[in-house]
Amino acid sequence: MAEITATAVAKLREMTSAGMMDCKKALTEAKGDLGLAVDILRKKGAATAATKAAREAREGVIAQYISPTGRLGVLVEVNCETDFVARNDLFRAFAADVARKIAADPAASLEADREAAVARIRENIKVPRHARMEVSGSGMVAAYIHTGAKVGVLVEVGAGKESTATNDGFKQLVKDITLQIAAGSPSAVSREQVSAAVVAKEKEIAADQVKNKPPQAIAKIIEGKLEKFYQTYCLVDQGFVKKNSEISVKEHIASVAKQLGDEVTIRRFVRFQVGESSVA
Repeated sequence: MAEITATAVAKLREMTSAGMMDCKKALTEAKGDLGLAVDILRKKGAATAATKAAREAREGVIAQYISPTGRLGVLVEVNCETDFVARNDLFRAFAADVARKIAADPAASLEADREAAVARIRENIKVPRHARMEVSGSGMVAAYIHTGAKVGVLVEVGAGKESTATNDGFKQLVKDITLQIAAGSPSAVSREQVSAAVVAKEKEIAADQVKNKPPQAIAKIIEGKLEKFYQTYCLVDQGFVKKNSEISVKEHIASVAKQLGDEVTIRRFVRFQVGESSVA
């Protein structure tokens, strides 16, 4: 049997907010498998949703570049060893330059620049990931970097008419969507994008939580739990934070689209948080 270390128990507690003994029992049952232990705790109702999975502590920043036309955007994570360097102007200038170079050439080699930055800053520097988006058809790409540059968002929002992309109401909507993604941390645009495997897993966890309920009630309870899952996991199903969640993001987009006399669609997005790319 795998040894259950105090470090593993602490990691599971950070991932789930469950009690220490619950974590130790779950790890024992899972034979040390952290992912399986999370599922065991969720089935027992002792853990919060999987979206609370812990992020390995790594320093660095998220940087962005948006072209003057608003039709091309880049989001990049750049890591360093200490928070002191992450706040350094030289390091942040390097991160911004990386985003610009990827915007100009997706296949650009960054190694020489990275080595030069390491020599100047005297810390190991890595560029673990980036995202690059170009508008297809009508619409715009926008980015948002949260205070501290630890969280960043890149989104493509489409429109039916070219003129809509220059409308101030559309631009405000796109800005609000980037703020929503940063705050709500969704994993998909809509429920149609959620894989069958993810849905099946949520149903299994929900069913295990209510297995002692009357059979005639179980299906309805599972359906309700799945709906709440979508309202967290899917961007358009989330409560719109700017309106105190009184309406959904989908409803807000529909309202603005009606005012614009056009069709508005969130095509894709990414949300980066410093350090999460290192989590297996």
